[in-house]
Amino acid sequence: MGANLLVLGGTTEASALARALAEREVQATFSYAGRVDTPRPQPIPHRVGGFGGVDGLARYFADHNISHVIDATHPFAAQMSWNAFHACAQGGVPLLALTRPPWAAQSGDRWHHVPDIKGAVAALDGPAERIMLALGRLHMEAFAAQPQHHYILRLVDAPKTPPALPHHTVIVARGPFTVDGDTTLFTEHAIDRVVCKNAGGAGAEAKLHAARALRLPVVMIDRPELPDRDTVATVEGVFDWLSK
Repeated sequence: MGANLLVLGGTTEASALARALAEREVQATFSYAGRVDTPRPQPIPHRVGGFGGVDGLARYFADHNISHVIDATHPFAAQMSWNAFHACAQGGVPLLALTRPPWAAQSGDRWHHVPDIKGAVAALDGPAERIMLALGRLHMEAFAAQPQHHYILRLVDAPKTPPALPHHTVIVARGPFTVDGDTTLFTEHAIDRVVCKNAGGAGAEAKLHAARALRLPVVMIDRPELPDRDTVATVEGVFDWLSK
């Protein structure tokens, strides 16, 4: 396969693709955004950091003879996805999204849908509760606007400075998580409510099963608008696309 891929990664699906590319000896580079201090090692060459917007990304394609781009970023990394979309259009580079389908509410779920982080903060207006804030470190400061709650923060890396939340507990852990583990976590910390993004996929789904079992309400942040692209949900789908 005479290709030179750029994989925009950071997700479980991106890592699975990297392993498959290495096994098939397909030339590729894995790109991390740099939001995690200790990114997972990959079996293919990798880089860390931004590209400098659409123009910088288009220059990278040209400078490194990129033949195809696989956008396997988090479904909420909308800016990167839009940059990739425009840069690929600008440089005439084929683009594919490898993304997990969104979660859908099931019987017994108590979801309150909100469009964004601002909506999630507003949804917590009310008496003090113990909130499982399953959003990573990027948006947690926004919840200082609702200081009455005690926030349980599950982060991949310990924060370098204490979060600007008057009442909080930090748990350092890296998924995937289990239903039993999350059920125990929610029970031990007396969680009243869960806040999360509709990331989809199996790696972070355990918290929803745990919330359902414990009858906990979930503030579910819906996905942002993403570009209209070719999209697959599996690694094999990527290879089918490349072979066309």
